Amino acid sequence: MSSASVYAPFDKHRGPHPGILAIVHVSLFAGSLLLLGILTAGKGFPNPFVPLVEAQQRLQTFTAVTRINALMQFGAAVPLGLFTAAVTSRLSFLGVNVTGVSIALFGGIGASLLMMLSSLCTWVLCQAGVIDNLSTMHAVQLLGFATGGVAHVVALGLLMAGIAVPSLFGGYTPKWVAWLGLVLAAIAELSTLSLIFAPLMILLPIARFGSYIWLIATGFTLTKNRS
Repeated sequence: MSSASVYAPFDKHRGPHPGILAIVHVSLFAGSLLLLGILTAGKGFPNPFVPLVEAQQRLQTFTAVTRINALMQFGAAVPLGLFTAAVTSRLSFLGVNVTGVSIALFGGIGASLLMMLSSLCTWVLCQAGVIDNLSTMHAVQLLGFATGGVAHVVALGLLMAGIAVPSLFGGYTPKWVAWLGLVLAAIAELSTLSLIFAPLMILLPIARFGSYIWLIATGFTLTKNRS
């Protein structure tokens, strides 16, 4: 085999399948919530807005399952980052030389890293002595909630917008997938206002769980052929 044939450009993009990566990401994250909900009898992970003593009691009672939850969410962040690399690489392969691809790369990697940080905050709360001091516990709770909530969702919105815009104009995905990404991206960016107006936190689960449909749909419909 000649060196020319080895380095000849492919007609079809090669790399990990973004649809499978999206399914792994969604399965791990959804599984972490389901497992936590079942094993805590529906109580789940205490958010930083419940009474501190109640949060402390829950973390003391469900330390083991909370640690498993942190592990699964940390694991879920990895395929999200790989998905980002796969879809942005594919658009670049298709010749999409626009800023949106770089925005998507920034947003997707940021969303992955923020999810990792949030899960590590949960892991820290499971370590001996951390929750003995309520002020320290509350600070770690708030950091985990902020990074895994509004910061993660806003970054996820940049990923969706960066892929959806060129896909809409270039026809790289079905139009409904591109429009879904744009609508969810708008909701995700609006959720930034929840930092000063708490009722807008309702936008966070809408954007996050809606993004799972978009991730899987984009992963399986994004074209890979130059033609």
